[in-house]
Amino acid sequence: MFSSRLGDSIPSETPHAVSVSLPTWRSNIGYEEGADWVVSQMKTGYPRFFFHEYIQKLGNTIISKHGKSWEQALLFPSLKIASQCALHFYSQEPLLSRDKLRLIMISPKTMEEFHLAKPTFFAIIYPRDHHKIAKSFWQHAGQGISSRQAEYIILAYESGRLQDTEIDLAMELKKEQKQCRGPRRYQKMASIHHTVHSPSPPPKEGALDFTKSKMLEGPEFARFVEERFGRNLDLSFAPNAKLAIRRRIAGCIAPDANRNSIPDCSNIRSINRVAGLAEEDVYLYPTGMSAIFNTHRTILAARGPMKSVCYGFSYCDTLKILQKWGPGCLFYGHCTVAELDDLEQKLIMGERFLALFCEFPSNPLLKSPDMSRIRSLADRFDFLVVVDETVGNFLNVNVLPFADVVVSSLTKIFSGDANAMGGSAVFNPSHKYHQLLKGILATDYEDNYWPEDAIFMERNSRDFALRIGRINKNAEAIFEVLRAHPQTKEVFYPKYNSTRELYDRCRNPDGGYGGLLTVTFYNNEDATAFYDSLDTAKGPSLGTNFTLRQVSAYYDFDGF
Repeated sequence: MFSSRLGDSIPSETPHAVSVSLPTWRSNIGYEEGADWVVSQMKTGYPRFFFHEYIQKLGNTIISKHGKSWEQALLFPSLKIASQCALHFYSQEPLLSRDKLRLIMISPKTMEEFHLAKPTFFAIIYPRDHHKIAKSFWQHAGQGISSRQAEYIILAYESGRLQDTEIDLAMELKKEQKQCRGPRRYQKMASIHHTVHSPSPPPKEGALDFTKSKMLEGPEFARFVEERFGRNLDLSFAPNAKLAIRRRIAGCIAPDANRNSIPDCSNIRSINRVAGLAEEDVYLYPTGMSAIFNTHRTILAARGPMKSVCYGFSYCDTLKILQKWGPGCLFYGHCTVAELDDLEQKLIMGERFLALFCEFPSNPLLKSPDMSRIRSLADRFDFLVVVDETVGNFLNVNVLPFADVVVSSLTKIFSGDANAMGGSAVFNPSHKYHQLLKGILATDYEDNYWPEDAIFMERNSRDFALRIGRINKNAEAIFEVLRAHPQTKEVFYPKYNSTRELYDRCRNPDGGYGGLLTVTFYNNEDATAFYDSLDTAKGPSLGTNFTLRQVSAYYDFDGF
């Protein structure tokens, strides 16, 4: 299942794994500091922080045809996202000459060859010495192409079935800026837009069917392990896979983990997240950060430019999104009553905010916000509430009644297998901004979730409900062992944190306290010995079907 060799994928022999082995405390420090002895050994990494070998290969191919030796390329699934990336460049480097960025579209020569998935993508070519800006967009927004998408495109590209077209970037940026100016554009409501949720027609004779092709050079055994004895399906199942995921998130939990049909809400139990919630209120994204990034964009479009609030010690990229896109944010990092008191006083004095973003519970300190009070303040002073439930997960907790939007990284416990990325945003139909947000999404939402990733995610999540109970029990048992040890300083876990009462208010009747816990030690020597000695998988990410440990010591909260 896992390798102890530095830089190997976690899980082992998995081409699209989302974690990488960092087997020692020292290797974690080296990774965070960009030490060559670590980075040079990495065969893969967490996809928003590491460019997968297929993505690197495709980017190098683009540069060899269109770029220069001092340039690099970022690859995106849509023109809109590529334009957003270019705007980010100019916002971070206003003096950057407009001719330093170029936009290339790669698309099929004949679309009828591609019935199951269209290998169209867009490349932003930029100066190599501005890579830090490029990587920040890739990391924070989570909008780049996936490794499976790159794998698919490479085969189409190398077979001569794609063509390259240079696009006028300046013109596209004008379009994107015009669309982002404010809510007036969205005052006329439209119906929700999603990809058609019906099986794709079979490919025509002679059309490319990459699901049965040898994708790239590499060990066949690796592909065999990932497919797990046929657990994956061909691309024609992708629309139904996405529908099944959305229904599962909306509250349809199939009792049989091996069922092969799409869950039917009328025939199976529902977790009743909120009255009136339907699959049409669930939107899928390529990553969890993409769900947060796009939710923030949607709320900005609905209400205009206003500061947001980041409440609690949230994951660092959430804070960066709020800081870098829009007018900024007010950061409360301790999830305390005093901080809510301070926020309330600012609101009473006339300050107004776009939205409050928080996690339930937070990662890595596992604190739970007072959702009742936050909802009360939101209703009283007219701001939205966005809750990231990734760590809690919707089988353990139900935060949707308190939130306008609930976001989640499906990459984590919903998938469990650590071989597929995904994210979701659930829009609460009972709150006042629901129709306005849905109207914006009707014209602005893009389904960029790559079909193969959706298929793996659907298959992985079939036993989601069965896994959660076992994970809850195991995590609590580990907590008890660690808490009793004299060398541990503190162990953070929702059941025993000071905010347990706040967690329990949102806990489902059969819900537990999740699979994530954090331990601190009195000194670095004990922490190092603990990390290095235990025989488990060690690397970034969380929510896997196996024990995974990581060092959570590095957070980029500069300025606070």
